[in-house]
Amino acid sequence: MSVLKKITLPLLLGCALYSQFSAAAPESYAMDSGHTSVIVSWTHFGFSHPTADLSNITGNIDFDAKDVTHSKVDVSIPVDTINTHVDALTSEFKGADYFDVAKFPTATFKSTKVVSKGKNKMDVYGNLTIRDITRPVVLHAILNKQGMHPMVKKEAVGFDATTTFKRSEFKLDKYVPAVSDDVVLTISTEAYAK
Repeated sequence: MSVLKKITLPLLLGCALYSQFSAAAPESYAMDSGHTSVIVSWTHFGFSHPTADLSNITGNIDFDAKDVTHSKVDVSIPVDTINTHVDALTSEFKGADYFDVAKFPTATFKSTKVVSKGKNKMDVYGNLTIRDITRPVVLHAILNKQGMHPMVKKEAVGFDATTTFKRSEFKLDKYVPAVSDDVVLTISTEAYAK
C-alpha cells in the first residue's frame, strides 16, 4: 500500500465518522406558549377530580430522535397564571397557603436524563421546582409528531407528557388527605426549531 493510501484512507474514515456523529446532534426547539398547556388535577374528597390550568409556558427542548438519551428539556411555568375557573379557589391557590405567587411566581422543570421506553415513548427524569423546593419527578412522554409544521414553516416537534407528584413535598399540603396529596400534571406542547 502506498504512503498516500495509508494517509488518505484513515483520513476519509475519520471524516465520515465525524460527519455521522455531527448529524446525530440533538435539534433545538423553542416551546410555543400558544400551543402549550399545563393542567393539574386532584381528587376532591373522593367525589370529583377538579382541574386547573396554567398558561404562558416557555421552554427549550433538545431532541435527538435517533438516540433520545441525548435529549433534554428545560421548562418555565408561570404559577401566577393558574386558573381553576372558580374565582375564590384561584385566589386561594395564588395566596400564601398554596403557591404564594407573590414570592414564588415561577415553577420550573429541568431534565436530568431521558430513557427510551419504546417507539415514540420515553421517560424524562428531572427536577421539578415549586416554591423554591426541588424534588425529582419522572415525566412519561409521548412524541406525537416530528416534521415540517405546515403553518409555521419550520421543523417542529409535539409531545404529551404526564407525571404524578405529592403536593405535600412542596409545602402545598392544606386539606391533605381529604383533598388528595397526589396531583397529576399533564403537559401538551408544540415546539419549533430555533
